[in-house]
Order: sequence, then C-alpha cells, then structure tokens
Amino acid sequence: MKEDLSKINTKTYNLEKIFSKAKDFLPLYGTDYVEFYVGNAKQAAHFYKTALGFQSLAYAGLETGVKDRTSYVVYQDKIRLMFTTPMLTGGEDIHDHIKKHGDGVKVIALWVEDATKAWEETTNRGAESYFSPKVTSDENGEVVCSGIKIYGDTVHVFVERKNYKGTFMPGFEKWESNYNPPNCGLKYIDHMVANVGWGEMNVWEDFYNKVMGFANLITFDDKDISTQYTALMSKVMTNGNGRIKFPINEPAEGLKKSQIEEYLDFYNGPGCQHIAVATNDIVSTVSDMKKRGIEFLSIPDTYYDTLLDRVGDIEEDVITLKKHGILVDRDDEGYLLQIFTKPLTDRPTLFFEIIQRKGAQSFGKGNFKALFESIEAEQARRGTL
Repeated sequence: MKEDLSKINTKTYNLEKIFSKAKDFLPLYGTDYVEFYVGNAKQAAHFYKTALGFQSLAYAGLETGVKDRTSYVVYQDKIRLMFTTPMLTGGEDIHDHIKKHGDGVKVIALWVEDATKAWEETTNRGAESYFSPKVTSDENGEVVCSGIKIYGDTVHVFVERKNYKGTFMPGFEKWESNYNPPNCGLKYIDHMVANVGWGEMNVWEDFYNKVMGFANLITFDDKDISTQYTALMSKVMTNGNGRIKFPINEPAEGLKKSQIEEYLDFYNGPGCQHIAVATNDIVSTVSDMKKRGIEFLSIPDTYYDTLLDRVGDIEEDVITLKKHGILVDRDDEGYLLQIFTKPLTDRPTLFFEIIQRKGAQSFGKGNFKALFESIEAEQARRGTL
C-alpha cells in the first residue's frame, strides 16, 4: 500500500524518504527565472536593483526586434527576475493580466535537461499546455522552451539551455548599465508560495504529485497556522532532488478575513504570494535592505523574551535579531532565521521572504503565530481584516 506522505509527522519527517517518493522524471535542476508582468518594466527593474541589490543582465524590446513587449532581466547570484510590460502594438494578454492582477508573477520558469520531454511528460499526465516546445537561436546557440498552465493565470515554462552560451536567451541583448548598486547577499530562490482558493489546496497537491512527480514534504492544518482571528492550511510540495519547493496555501475558517482571503480578493484569484530568497548572512542582508528603503513586518518585542528557551543556543545575538525583527525556528536538522517584507506592490499581494538556513529544512512552524499576528496588524491598518 502506498504511504500517505501528508501524514508524515512534520517534526520527524525524513527528507531522503520523501525525496525518494518524488518521481523525478523531468528532472528539474532549479528555478531558471521568474517573470513578472508589470505596468512599467524599466521602473520595476530599477526598484529591484536599488532596493534589493539586483544587477542588470539582459534586455528585449523594440531595439532587439520585439514589438509587443519590453523585458528587463536582473540577477543576483543564482536568482534571475524578468520584468515585462506590454507595448501598444500587441501584448493583449499582458495588458489583461496587469488589469486583473496588478503587478505579479506570471511565469515560474524551471531549468530542465529536455524541454520537449518535460512538456510531453506533463501534458500526457493531464497538464494543460501553455505553449508547445519551440526553439529560438542566435549566434550563441539555441534555447528550447515549453510551457504548461498551473493555478490561476500562472504558468510554468520549461527551459533547456544546454546548447546556449549567451547572456540570457535569444531575443535578448546584454543590458549594459552605469548604475549597478552592490548586491544584498541574496543567493538563490529557496521556495515560492502559491495562494489558491477554498478547497483547492488538495487539487494542486494532486496536480504536482501526478503531473510533475512532486511529493508532499510537510502538511500544516488550521491548528498549526492560526491566531485568535484567522487561519490557513498549507502543503509543501518538493521535487525529487529537493531543489524546487512549492508551498500551497488555502484559506481556513476564522473569525475574520485571513491573509489568504485578502490576497485572493486583491489579486482577483490564485497566484504567487511570496518568493523566499536565501542568504548566508540574514542580519547583513536585512540591514542593507532597510537602508535601501525595504519595509519589513514588525514583530512584538515579547517574541524575543523567551526565544532561547524555545529554540536553544544560536550563534546570532538576540538583541540584534530583535532590532531587525528576525524570526528563529528549529527542527531536528538545525535552525533557520527568517523575515518577511511588507507587500512590494500597492495591492497587498506579493512580498518577499528572506531566509537563512543553518541546517533546518522546515518552514518556520514555530513562528507562524507571531508572523500572522503581525500580518493581521497590517490588515487592520488597511481595513481588510
């Protein structure tokens, strides 16, 4: 009988056991890039360079022969973000996306060995095609891409770039800029979180399991993630090598409107709620981002009064963590430090998580109550609680 991975105890889950349950038939090597549809790509790229320490990488637009959109690509270590804006001569799907959702994530691109095989494997298992495999080429080689639809208007694009030596991909030119602020120490995307509607969490767990070969790493119910007023449920899905993790959140019944409901209202449907990016020095990263204007959620001082009693010995100074509002949690593998920005858009939708793992492979279960009470305080200020 096949084991129900959702019933594995979150405190004692065995990573090798879970990863072995994932059927890595694609396989996925990592996150290739994340594409945002935005109202002004040039300004969005400038913001991410200034406030989060990204660097100029590539550009596509009228000057490169692209007529329906303009795209800027920025990077920081292994993270690549693309910002795309529609032009007057086309891009109706981008216009519609921005009108409905505001600035938000459209594409979660995954790096694969064979984009054609990835598309065939997933569509044969029930995925709806976004576009069939296509090859683009220039003097630096060729890139093969394909795509499938996922929750809401979000899509996965499979990227095969083993035969390409250029800056990003054909159709783009290197973006030369005299303005390149120092980075903030961000290394890679740790995980990306989806918010889906009532009763849809298990639907998308099933999708990632059957269509993409993922396994359920951890399950949190409304007893794990709740406060006096709101609650949510979540399942974390992982691929076979553990490089890709997608927590999937849905609302749960509570006395007031949860953060998931607020997101769904303002985003007008399911979408990517936040991107967790890893650093090797969270104190330095957060301190730098604050100086650049990034705002983070406020954590009550009382959280730190019993911090060491809850998590044991840590290398960091508690007073410093308290100053910056950095949260700490421990599991059987070690501990982690994390902090969450306020929304980076005018709509209370997309935000970033900064995370530093010191052995821990979990997602900060011990911090849920403090975190969600902070989010509720922001909701109350917005009048959406």
